[in-house]
Amino acid sequence: MSLIYWDSMLFIYHFDGHPEFGPAVGRIMERMETRGDTLCTGTFAAAEVMAGPRRAGAFDILERYKQFFRSPDIRLIDFRLPTAERFAEIRGRLSVSPPDAIHLACAAEAGVDLFLTHDRRLAGKVVPGIDFIGDLFTPLL
Repeated sequence: MSLIYWDSMLFIYHFDGHPEFGPAVGRIMERMETRGDTLCTGTFAAAEVMAGPRRAGAFDILERYKQFFRSPDIRLIDFRLPTAERFAEIRGRLSVSPPDAIHLACAAEAGVDLFLTHDRRLAGKVVPGIDFIGDLFTPLL
């Protein structure tokens, strides 16, 4: 049983049924359920995911997303002062964008076992507090 952080794009691929990447995310979700893993993400990721439907005026979709992020099936990680300190360390040490550093800081603060992203530039980076950073196609044991 592992704590697994998803960055924003995995949720977007899943919710939108992306033709290329949606099935891969679906397989990850099934494998996580089989293993009894816990899905987590940052409140920042939830905001990023909800921005698209909000911008498009798709309020029914926005409401579904809100319900999903409020459900007990996902653990949300807030950006607090200790997270901000991790963010500063990550931004100072790694060459990553501010949004990526926010995701990594939230995941590190939660002490995740696996951080999953579609950004291959992040895969394999070493961040204290995160056991492993993998991309969308990292096999889950």
